[in-house]
Amino acid sequence: MKKWFSILTLSLLVIALAACGNKNNAGADAGNAGAGATAETVTLTVGASPTPHAEILNHIKDALAAEGVNLVVKEFTDYVQPNVQLYEKQLDANFFQHEPYLNDFNTERSYDLVKVTNVHVEPMGAYSNKIKSVDELKDGATVAIPNDVTNGGRALILLANNGLIKLKEGVGVSATVQDIVENAKNLKFKELEAATLPRVLDEVDLAVINTNYALEADLNPTEDALFIESKDSPYANILVARPDNKDSEAIQKLAKALNSEEVKTFIEEQYKGAIVPAF
Repeated sequence: MKKWFSILTLSLLVIALAACGNKNNAGADAGNAGAGATAETVTLTVGASPTPHAEILNHIKDALAAEGVNLVVKEFTDYVQPNVQLYEKQLDANFFQHEPYLNDFNTERSYDLVKVTNVHVEPMGAYSNKIKSVDELKDGATVAIPNDVTNGGRALILLANNGLIKLKEGVGVSATVQDIVENAKNLKFKELEAATLPRVLDEVDLAVINTNYALEADLNPTEDALFIESKDSPYANILVARPDNKDSEAIQKLAKALNSEEVKTFIEEQYKGAIVPAF
C-alpha cells in the first residue's frame, strides 16, 4: 500500500511541476510577443476633392502605412462639408481648399480650423465650348464664375488681368460683381456653385473653373483653357486640421508625406503642369 501511495504522490508532483512549467513558458511567450510588437497603427480620416486631392492622398497611402498611419480618404464634391465634418470631428483633416477660402469660411462660421502645410497650386482657368479665343467673346456674352466669395473674387481678378473687366481698386480676392467699374463688353455674370461650372459650358459663353473641377470634367488646363492664372498664384491648396490635433504625430507624418519629393514627382508627372507643387 505504501508503495502505491508513494507512486501516486510522485505522479501528482510531476503533474504539478509540469503545469507550473507550462504557465511560466506561456508568460514568457506573452512577454516576448509584447517585446516584439510594433506601435499601434493610427487611423487618419481625411476629406478631399476627388481630383487631384484624393489621388495625391491615395498615392501616399503605402508610405504612411509603413509609418504606422492608416490613411482613409473620404471624397467630397462640394466645398462645405469637408470643413463642417472636420470641425465636428467626423474627419481628422481635409485637403481641398486654399487659405483665403479657409479664412473666409472660419469667419463666416466662427470656426477655428487651421492650415498645416501648403501642397500644390491649381491655376484657375477660363474655358469655353463656343469660342476658341477671348477675342471672339461678343458684346453681352454670359460668363459663369464660382459663387463662393474667395473663388468668385479670384475669377474676377483673372478676368480683369486679361482685360475683360476692371475692378474697383484694392478690392482683392473679396471682389464681387458689384465691384466691377468697367465692363466694355457688357458681360453678364452667372454665379454658380463651383462644382457645376463644367456642366454649364454649353449654356454660357465662358466659365472660370477651378482646376480640380476642370480635371474631373476631362478638361486639360494647359491645353483647353483660353487663359489661366500664372504658376506663381498665391492660392496654394493646403492640408487643414483642428487646433487640437494639428501638431499630432500622425498629422505631422501626413504633412511630411504630402511635402515629399515623391509627391512632387507624382504631381509633375501626373498633371503635367495643370497643377504645380507649392513646397
